[in-house]
Amino acid sequence: MIKRYSRKELTDIWSEENKYKIWLDVEIAAAQAMEKFGQIPKGVSSIVRKKAKINVKRIHQIESQVKHDVIAFLTSITEKSGVKAKYLHLGMTSSDVLDTSFNIQLVQSGKIILKDLDKILIVLKKQAIKYKFTPCMGRSHGIHAEPITFGLKLASYYAEFKRNRKRLVDAINEISTCSISGAVGTFANVSPKVEKYVAKKLGLRAEPISTQVIPRDRHAFYFSILGIIAGSIERVAIEIRHLQRSEVYELQEYFSKNQKGSSAMPHKKNPILSENLTGLARMVRSSVIPALENIALWHERDISHSSVERNIGPDANITTDFALVRLTNIIENMIVYPKRMLENLSLTKGIIFSQELMLELTKTGLSREKSYKMVQSYAKKCFADDLDLFNVIQSDKYIMSKIPINKLKSIFNYSKHFKNVNLIFRRVFN
Repeated sequence: MIKRYSRKELTDIWSEENKYKIWLDVEIAAAQAMEKFGQIPKGVSSIVRKKAKINVKRIHQIESQVKHDVIAFLTSITEKSGVKAKYLHLGMTSSDVLDTSFNIQLVQSGKIILKDLDKILIVLKKQAIKYKFTPCMGRSHGIHAEPITFGLKLASYYAEFKRNRKRLVDAINEISTCSISGAVGTFANVSPKVEKYVAKKLGLRAEPISTQVIPRDRHAFYFSILGIIAGSIERVAIEIRHLQRSEVYELQEYFSKNQKGSSAMPHKKNPILSENLTGLARMVRSSVIPALENIALWHERDISHSSVERNIGPDANITTDFALVRLTNIIENMIVYPKRMLENLSLTKGIIFSQELMLELTKTGLSREKSYKMVQSYAKKCFADDLDLFNVIQSDKYIMSKIPINKLKSIFNYSKHFKNVNLIFRRVFN
């Protein structure tokens, strides 16, 4: 992933140095197990731990000749560790190292993304409570529907990211497995006891059955969850973009003192961060289909998944992390315009109260169909002629004979739409 959309905490996990360090940890843990069970001489693991040095440049030099990354890695370690290193990798296959290490990198990344989710949940809750009873227009299909509060919007996002957190915990658990089962996964040349030891040592679980590779449905699940999180990020980002449109302008991304919105138009304040998140969300979701397609490998193993994972492993995790941190900052620093929200509530001059007016007419004995048609015709007239629905209804003697004026006034009031806000908040935040 390019530096522009990366944070060091994640890029360090996906660096070549960290990858080879994890490979070495896997090899040393396996050697410790083999020593314990008398399969190799004592002291191999301690000598390798002491003398081995990760030299990325040297590993790449060797790989350019042997065309095999794990062999190049082992050769490099042997050069530094001496003859004892010949006992490394005994009975193992490359996938034992690659798959176990890849899962560790996913776990490391997932735990940081969990922290990101914790932070965005804190900010969403704080802002939801702040704007709990701030009236704003609820929209469906982009059209004014009925009043809600801005706090309810934010509470909805909070609930969604809370679900995402739970999903990610499950996904991390799903890929927290280790495979040290040898060629085609039969343990023909390596003991299952070694796998169990390595798994415990590295904080993983032994894969119940591997075919030489850890089954890729696990990874597909993990990347699918990243895709869902990306979808949630975009959902919030798109709402911010819509609400910042000049015609709406109910909120705005923070715009710093020296920031420029356009090279041509000095007046512009564009929601560039939210637009950026929409693009990044697309990138994360683009990892999901390849991850799903990786499930179907030939027989007990092929490497068609390898090139995919070398790309989506770092890119999807780094991008998700970056996007969550960016979204958290946007939400924390956004500028909200409650006065404009009220102005927009009044924009259509009362037609947003059409449902309750219709329902009240049905209570007087009119059929729903007749009530609907009557209110709809007046709503259309108000919209076309820029009239106030309350005034138009007041002039209808038939309706006024059915609905007292005090009741009519109560219909054209925002407060009833907020009567269950506290209930909803308790359900979301308790």
